[in-house]
Amino acid sequence: MNTIYLKQIPSFPSTEIPLPSSKSESNRVLIIDALTDGENEISNLAEARDTQTMIRLLKTNPPVFDVLDAGTTMRFLTAFAAVTNQNKVMTGTARMCERPIGILVDALRELGADIHYMNKEGYPPLAIHGFKGQLVDQISIRGDVSSQYISALLMIAPLLPNGLSLELTGKVGSVTYIEMTLELMKQFGVAYTWEENIIKVGSQKYHSTAFAVESDWSGASYWFSLLACAESGSLFLKGLKKDSLQGDSKIVEIMDHLGVKSEFVEGGIQLTKQKVKGLKSWDFTHCPDLAQTVAVTCAVLGQKVDFSGLESLRIKETDRIYALQQELAKFNAQLLEGENEVFTLIPSVEIPNEVQIHTYDDHRMAMAFMPLMTKTNVIIEDPEVVNKSYPSFWKHVELVELEN
Repeated sequence: MNTIYLKQIPSFPSTEIPLPSSKSESNRVLIIDALTDGENEISNLAEARDTQTMIRLLKTNPPVFDVLDAGTTMRFLTAFAAVTNQNKVMTGTARMCERPIGILVDALRELGADIHYMNKEGYPPLAIHGFKGQLVDQISIRGDVSSQYISALLMIAPLLPNGLSLELTGKVGSVTYIEMTLELMKQFGVAYTWEENIIKVGSQKYHSTAFAVESDWSGASYWFSLLACAESGSLFLKGLKKDSLQGDSKIVEIMDHLGVKSEFVEGGIQLTKQKVKGLKSWDFTHCPDLAQTVAVTCAVLGQKVDFSGLESLRIKETDRIYALQQELAKFNAQLLEGENEVFTLIPSVEIPNEVQIHTYDDHRMAMAFMPLMTKTNVIIEDPEVVNKSYPSFWKHVELVELEN
């Protein structure tokens, strides 16, 4: 197995990080672009493998859409292929075929898509046999499983002859990702309403436009964490906007409690050290991809914190709750499950001289544990896993290492 060795660096001088583009924005814009009559001017698309897979599949349009391990690509392309009346097999890696898709397929079938499962009911691989015509214009979908199902349906809604009224039932998670989808649709000329738990999108056309993808706030979170864990240093993160569509921009507020001051300036955001104010609890319902990053940061800083809103972590690239529990234990920290799906982070009291991190085929496990190098030597297994969302990550880590 390949590994990467990160030598302990307690501090670092002022460093500029050229962040990658947002995978979340890129994948949505690519679907909208494919549904638009006319040419769009799309720039700054993400280098992430998930996005590059989406680009390749849309461009070549093979009979089998093999999405590899890309969840958004699987869900968005399933809805796209159905509404555009295609015959398509949807598949991916072994882990991708363990990730549920039944809620989305049920909704698409209700709308008029002909889809059947090729193996296990409710999971890929699946076969799409076109769109029989719109059967209903009102459907309900659970809001507490994956916002990607909701986004997939919203993006195809304008192409439905009768539009779509989508009722979100139960607790709605990752609201910021749904808002991102709707705002991107709006920028391509689509009108919508969202009143209480019902989103309505009328039958209409996307309009061609020019759009530049913002830098990735999820990728930025690891650098916030690095500075929070370090004894001293400063970072400039390029390409981030104060009025971001990305929910993970919440990292600014979280890290303000954990010792990082943020200042938006021309071209990005300047991060400097400040006194740790402390964090007692945080609800990750609308920013679940930040959970691993914040858990490691709090473990290093000695912050005992209650985490909620982690339900969706069990069906990500791996069971992220289990993975966190296993790897935090390697430097004497714990993530304990309590009542009502609240988890308590118990910080480390003693960090060993070297820690080896298993990454579980999960890009965020590799990146979230990188800041541990401020306290000890770290070995990261399977470092190439970051290619899913941030292929240049280790090159950017070298920018900090080389300054020392």
